[in-house]
Amino acid sequence: MFDIEEIPALKRAIRTRAHADKKLLDELRDEVHSFACEVRTIKPRSTTAVSLVASDGGNNKLTFDPFYVQLVRVMDSYGKQLCLDAVSPTTDTEELSKNQFNSDGSPRTALGKMMIGLGVEPPTLNRLSYMIPDGRTIRDKPEWVLVYRDLCEWAVLYERICHNSFATDTLIVRDGLLRSTIFRGEFFMAWRKKIEEAIARIYNQDHRQVFLVGVAKHSKVITRYQLAMAIEGIFPSGEAQYVHIPRELEAKSYIRDIYARGPETEGDNREAPKFVAGDMYLVRFGRRNGDPVWAVDILSRQSQKASEIFGYLLSDAIDGFPVPFYPRCLQKAHEHAQVVDFDLEIFQDEIFAAVRNLLPPEKQNIIDSFRFKSDLSRARYG
Repeated sequence: MFDIEEIPALKRAIRTRAHADKKLLDELRDEVHSFACEVRTIKPRSTTAVSLVASDGGNNKLTFDPFYVQLVRVMDSYGKQLCLDAVSPTTDTEELSKNQFNSDGSPRTALGKMMIGLGVEPPTLNRLSYMIPDGRTIRDKPEWVLVYRDLCEWAVLYERICHNSFATDTLIVRDGLLRSTIFRGEFFMAWRKKIEEAIARIYNQDHRQVFLVGVAKHSKVITRYQLAMAIEGIFPSGEAQYVHIPRELEAKSYIRDIYARGPETEGDNREAPKFVAGDMYLVRFGRRNGDPVWAVDILSRQSQKASEIFGYLLSDAIDGFPVPFYPRCLQKAHEHAQVVDFDLEIFQDEIFAAVRNLLPPEKQNIIDSFRFKSDLSRARYG
């Protein structure tokens, strides 16, 4: 705790530093000015909106040392389960790769379909993502199971667009931006191109439009520019609005500019745009200054239809609950994907039962006793 005599000196030091760094804020305000004239108003439009969401990794791990099981579950906003698996850090990734295919080599899961579609050879998870260890590597870090979950989410999205038909025009909303660093080499570029080809085929054959966007509550771009945008009044009160963020300004928010290099730079003798599939926009679906601003990626090939796409998103976000002005289809998918409360207790009991069955009969009562032990650290002392 500071002594009261120290506080005035601390205040002076902070104000001196803020005054010296004022030029940083001025630079951000100048950058914001460069796209202020590009702000557009959103008019609501109606279409089918659907979202695909993977269960949050932190909420779906079942632990009973030394056993650790990560549930992998992907749901859509209608409550349909699209993927379900359970893995642990010690899972043999070679066997996990084989589980994606039938005995004749045909794909059995969405992940298998994606690996075949992207030309992954050999079709293994380690070949698809450098973040997943091969079968010979000691897996001493549990983080790879979360990468597997993310790959499953990308795969379900791939399958939904590339291997399904659409009865109506449909807006597909991803939880998170349309960019990823978990794919090896140029497989994410191949993913983007397959999606673009499928969307074009659906329109030509069925005369149905499929739009793909990614929505994020948090972004380094928002963090960098939110104060300058508020000072400059980029989104004045009155209407829902959006603005496109130029790539050069987006790049200033990242450590490496490759994270902001989009498909438009393909073939320009620089490193290929391996991580980005969308163009970034900042959008406010509410009408007031204090309403939240989100980062939205629109599939780069569809960026010229931004006004139409945001109209569809607005219709879905107006009734957002419990998060206001956040796409309702995303929130519904999250509700369905959660494994909490009674559901989580059921799965936790399965861990106890599985471990119990590993023990000889005379030792099984030890596991039974663990179920009734209370956590004394939660006790309150009066």
